[in-house]
Amino acid sequence: MSRLLARYAAFVDEVLLPLEPLVLAKPWPAIEAEVEGARQAARDRGLWAPHLPAEFGGLALPLAEFAEVSAVLGRTPLGHYACNVQAPDVGNMELLLAHGSLEQRTRYLRPLAAGKIRSCFGMTEPARAGSNPVWLDTTAVRDGGEWVLNGRKWFATSADGAAFCVVLAVTTPGAAKPHHRASMFIVPTDTPGYALVRNLPVMGHVGEGYASHGELTFTNCRVPVSAMIGAEGAGFMLAQERLGPGRVHHCMRWIGICDRAIDLMCRYALSREMAPGEPLAYKQVVRHWIAESRAETEAARLFVRDTVGKLERDGQRQARDEISMIKYFVPQVMQKVLDRALQVHGGYGLTDATPLANWWAHERAARIYDGPDEVHKDAVARHTLERCLPPRA
Repeated sequence: MSRLLARYAAFVDEVLLPLEPLVLAKPWPAIEAEVEGARQAARDRGLWAPHLPAEFGGLALPLAEFAEVSAVLGRTPLGHYACNVQAPDVGNMELLLAHGSLEQRTRYLRPLAAGKIRSCFGMTEPARAGSNPVWLDTTAVRDGGEWVLNGRKWFATSADGAAFCVVLAVTTPGAAKPHHRASMFIVPTDTPGYALVRNLPVMGHVGEGYASHGELTFTNCRVPVSAMIGAEGAGFMLAQERLGPGRVHHCMRWIGICDRAIDLMCRYALSREMAPGEPLAYKQVVRHWIAESRAETEAARLFVRDTVGKLERDGQRQARDEISMIKYFVPQVMQKVLDRALQVHGGYGLTDATPLANWWAHERAARIYDGPDEVHKDAVARHTLERCLPPRA
């Protein structure tokens, strides 16, 4: 594994870091050709799709090994996309691999795995709390051999240019349990009735292409019965299964961001002088920031590794508290590390000369998507308190 990680690290250093100034300075359509060159380099170096089995062009890495790769790729904003393990595509690939029909895997998974198309995921809605995924307005009504979708979604990452959207819609509103009301569908984006209304501005920036967050509408949007993923009413379960490993992917990517931020902080502290012969690295407060950042990052890394071990050993349900805990713990570590790195860089850190400002703005969302901190904390507290209750008679 160490040799493979060294190959990924060399790819980041030799191919991706030289592209960073371009990626940070220009909109997605202007850099797509250069980025595709980096993706081809990943293919040529045998680093493509580490999460997928060989029959889909991947390296078939187990979650624990893929998590370590994710930390290496997280050192640059371009890392995951270059190797075709970016969200939301990676989650959609894992979903289709585990639950897609043969037709779905052939028509959608294969080109997605090959990097020929992109996808998006439609769950969050403007009028409903994204933290409550069983409370949805979007519906799908059976009409003969088709399902008719009506509703609205937003924050559908990478919707601009996506070939299909995986959509969560209510099919059985009268189900006894709210978790059994929704189903999951594949909706090609050229389907009549599907519309990308706009790319949402985020932190003052309207992303395009892969870097977009779309608002979508479905107006009498018809898809065949075969478009359903898994069983009717299984949408919530599939969404949760998709999100569990996805939270691990994100956490290790955030640790990769911490690693790079610490490296940038140290290099700048050694090179920037407050006075002749007095680099920032001589200042005790800066040295403490470096030490604190390292300790917190390593603690987060070990926490995620331990969670991965439990997830693989005992299953997602048994590891649910650990998954929730890393989901709110690691982003807070990342925020602190990024804040210190920015402070060391001063005004220079606010420019796009480094990825720090970009990460500071865009990774703030880490404490919101895939479940906000408060929801995960509440779940962990509830499960912890339940252990202290007396047994039922």
